[in-house]
Amino acid sequence: MRRRLPLWLRSLLCLWPVLLGPAAASRPRLEDSSPRIIEHPSDLIVSKGEPATLNCKAEGRPTPIIEWYKDGERVETDKEDPRSHRMLLPSGSLFFLRIVHGRRSKPDEGVYVCVARNYLGEAVSRNASLEVAILRDDFRQAPSDVVVAAGEPAVMECIPPRGHPEPTISWKKNSIRISDKEERITIRGGKLMMSNTRKSDAGMYICVATNMVGERDSEPAELVVFERPTFIKRPINQVVLAEDTVNFHCEVQGDPVPTSRWRKEEGELPRGRSEIQNDNSLRISRVNAEDEGTYTCVAENSVGKSEASGSLSVHVPPQLVTRPRDQIVTQGRTVTFQCETKGNPPPAVFWQKEGSQVLLFPSQPPQATGRFSVAPSGEMTIMDVQTSDSGYYMCQAISVAGSILAKALLEVEDVTTDRIPPIIRRGPVNQTLAIESTALLQCHVTGNPLPSIQWLKDGQRIVGSDPRMSLLDNGTLQITNLQTSDSGLYVCIATSSTGETRWSGFLAVQENGVDLQMQLPEPNLLPGPPSAPLVTDVTKNSVALIWKPNPGNGGAPISSYIIEAFSQSSGSTWQTVADDVRLEKHTVSGLNPNTIYLFLVRAVNSYGLSDPSPVSEPVRTQDVSPTRQGVDHRQVQRELGDVVVQLQEPIVLTSTTIQVTWTVDRQAQFIQGYRVMYRLKNSAWLVQDVKSPAERNTVLVDLRKGQEYEVKIRPYFDEFQGMDSEVLLVRTPEEAPSAPPQGVSVVTVGTSNSTSISISWEPPPLGEQNGIIQDYRVWCLGNESRYHINKTVDGTIRSTVLMGLIPGMIYRTEVAAATSAGIGVRSAPVIIQINQDTAPVDNGDSVSLAEQITGVVKQPAFIAGIGGACWVILMCFSVWIYCRRKKRKEMSHYTGKISSSLLPALHSSNLKGGCRWADNVSIRQCINRSGVEEWCPPLPERTYLMENIQEEECPLPPPRNDASSPANSYGQQSTATLTPSPREEKRASEDIPRLHQFEIPHLPRYELPKSAVSAYEVTFSVALTDSSPPKDLQNLYVQSLLSLFAMGSGPRLGKEGSFQADVNPLQFEC
Repeated sequence: MRRRLPLWLRSLLCLWPVLLGPAAASRPRLEDSSPRIIEHPSDLIVSKGEPATLNCKAEGRPTPIIEWYKDGERVETDKEDPRSHRMLLPSGSLFFLRIVHGRRSKPDEGVYVCVARNYLGEAVSRNASLEVAILRDDFRQAPSDVVVAAGEPAVMECIPPRGHPEPTISWKKNSIRISDKEERITIRGGKLMMSNTRKSDAGMYICVATNMVGERDSEPAELVVFERPTFIKRPINQVVLAEDTVNFHCEVQGDPVPTSRWRKEEGELPRGRSEIQNDNSLRISRVNAEDEGTYTCVAENSVGKSEASGSLSVHVPPQLVTRPRDQIVTQGRTVTFQCETKGNPPPAVFWQKEGSQVLLFPSQPPQATGRFSVAPSGEMTIMDVQTSDSGYYMCQAISVAGSILAKALLEVEDVTTDRIPPIIRRGPVNQTLAIESTALLQCHVTGNPLPSIQWLKDGQRIVGSDPRMSLLDNGTLQITNLQTSDSGLYVCIATSSTGETRWSGFLAVQENGVDLQMQLPEPNLLPGPPSAPLVTDVTKNSVALIWKPNPGNGGAPISSYIIEAFSQSSGSTWQTVADDVRLEKHTVSGLNPNTIYLFLVRAVNSYGLSDPSPVSEPVRTQDVSPTRQGVDHRQVQRELGDVVVQLQEPIVLTSTTIQVTWTVDRQAQFIQGYRVMYRLKNSAWLVQDVKSPAERNTVLVDLRKGQEYEVKIRPYFDEFQGMDSEVLLVRTPEEAPSAPPQGVSVVTVGTSNSTSISISWEPPPLGEQNGIIQDYRVWCLGNESRYHINKTVDGTIRSTVLMGLIPGMIYRTEVAAATSAGIGVRSAPVIIQINQDTAPVDNGDSVSLAEQITGVVKQPAFIAGIGGACWVILMCFSVWIYCRRKKRKEMSHYTGKISSSLLPALHSSNLKGGCRWADNVSIRQCINRSGVEEWCPPLPERTYLMENIQEEECPLPPPRNDASSPANSYGQQSTATLTPSPREEKRASEDIPRLHQFEIPHLPRYELPKSAVSAYEVTFSVALTDSSPPKDLQNLYVQSLLSLFAMGSGPRLGKEGSFQADVNPLQFEC
């Protein structure tokens, strides 16, 4: 703001030309010069509160006077105002002690000029602006957290706060300023850019805004540098043997810590045998050929994913899929030995005859004779078999994983078919025919030589004496003019030098029989014969057969098959070894070892049997000893002894089944299977064979419930057996017994008049106990539940005695066994009745007192009587309460009159008489005006009625324990406050004359002051001692006191033990 010059200074300036004279005013001196600016002020930017100087120098003669102007207005300095923060320096410069600057007021900021003046003129400097530097606190854009992966670029943006001059941007990392001299770091336009970030770049970053005011730091922002997963250990390709354990390593690092998982490129990971370890490695146990493939470890975190793979190759030792079997052929026939193998890599198969050096390989040029050949599948074929071809042939399979060998015996015989017994193609069937009809019993046979046929009836040979019976050429027995005596069992016998065959059928002759043509089916309705059975597998005791059905099923579908077998060593006849066979394959078991068998098959439909199939090739079952097949038994025993079987903890599936699992630490080629042995403790071992050496588990069924079993595993090869595994114990769950106790019997015990019975029993069958019997439950059930007698007996006891039965009553006795799972089935009821005439007259001894009481209490009549009695008692009590309350009301009315007349009169007498305490007594005596001591109602020491009595005239009674009253006393003090209601105030004064109705002798009368009408307080002290007041006075006191209680409608205990009672219209407080 421009200030005006003082008046004296303006007057001096006006008079200055006059003082100098006309000459001075009119002409300048030669040496004087007008002002000239020799140093112009420069623009300034100054921080708020900081000092600043605007320079300005001028020359002239006389020395010019310099003034400063801001925005066209003169600047006031300390010369005009000593308090000003602007100072004009001698040189003419303008000095600011501090720059003053605010949001609303900006006195120092502007455009300045300095003006130099003398009498010759003035000079004005160039404009100089003075600006106040500012720097706000809030960043327009603060840096934010950034998350990048290592190797990726990172950018952190920052827009500084508003300021003048415009602030510059720099960055700090963890409080250390960042230099952009590093090639990877660039700071441009407030952005911090880093290329190819490293893990070391992670940290807290601050954007710094700087100008001449100072620095401003932004909120810190975090740069997080994550690392993609990288592998420290990668899975590698591996080649292992079957049943081995393989580990694929996978050790990764990254930030954040990556998660790892495994996958198999060709399918799923092996279930139950694969496990991921704590170090993320994959462990596969008991590997097999199906486990081959590529296994990939996948490591993944929020930044990225990495994968590493390793392949698994499993070398499986050669195994025989189809073993060659011993064969018997005749000369000139062709024989084929199967030898199908498998393994990884596939093994090479070759054949060799025992004792010969010639090796037969697949795709090998035929031998000189051209009779031996080996197919690529491994089967060897010998054509035009000669007797010299007899012997053992060995099939061997070899690979890098191992080798295996199998032998088969070839027997060449001259003629085999001559040894086959006759075959009955179609025999007699069961028939029911009418009397006088004709019966045809078929018996069509084949054989070489041609067999002879004869018939038996009921075991007796049929002779030709009966003209009604004749044997037809095809072997059929014809019976004409049938009689009932012809009924019986007819047997057709076909006999030749090779043996005999029988077929039986029953003929029933009845009057209501059906004609023959209705019984025998047409041949075209019967099924056609199946193909010759082929042998697929042979063991010591079984032969597996397959065949094909005949395309002609006849008149109905084939329902089943029948298999017949013949062995010379087992008899010279065909035997049915299997029937009701539903499929076109079957394994015939129960055969003898090292025995030659022939087989044929018949088809069955609803019309009958087909003709037999062609006879199979002879087959010999295996010998008991494996040495017959050329296996060294010492090697077998040695390898079996090295096999270690680890039995796992058995798993209970149901109460009768458990699953047994095992592992094999070392596999041997001489393992045919495993023998699972189990037993109850201290009993014989039971055996269940697992015939596949690749199996590792089995299920034991039909176990007894609630029993503890011992289980172990043993490998075997034929009759050779390996080491047993450890024995493990497993208990099946218990269930309630499924059968009742056995042999339950009930008899009367004691004398003839006894009411006790003895019950005995035996445990349920061992297989149906279903656990350990804990106890037995015995029920003796009468006609009503109150006569039931139940008892629980320990499980080791087999009998018990029940007492207290009622004579003449029929009881049903039942017994049940109980396990920890519950109570089992009850036994059948046993009925018993104790005769009344044999029982004692008084049966109270037989029934306990508690039972008798319980029986009485449970009777409905007793319960009803108790209820009626309670009702009568309640009614009597109610009547008593009513009478008492009525009596109280009457007494209250009576005593109320006494009290209302007596209490005002108690104060009507002159209270100036003295009071004292009688010697040796605790009863206060009042002295009347005549000086005669009389008994009077005791008054309180200080009451509203006695305010005017001096304290010394009526001293307080001595304390209760004071020596002045040694006599035993029994006192009671009561206080009653009477407050009349407004409507009773007049009645109170009207009732006072009624006092004359009750003449009480020696009773002084007192008048109540009107000032005390609103409240009366009377203290009654009744002390009963040896020297008591007169009897009539005592009664009066007691009646007065009782009236206070009787008049109260709601007696209650007040403060400090006072008894309060509300009386209408008066209120008593006692």
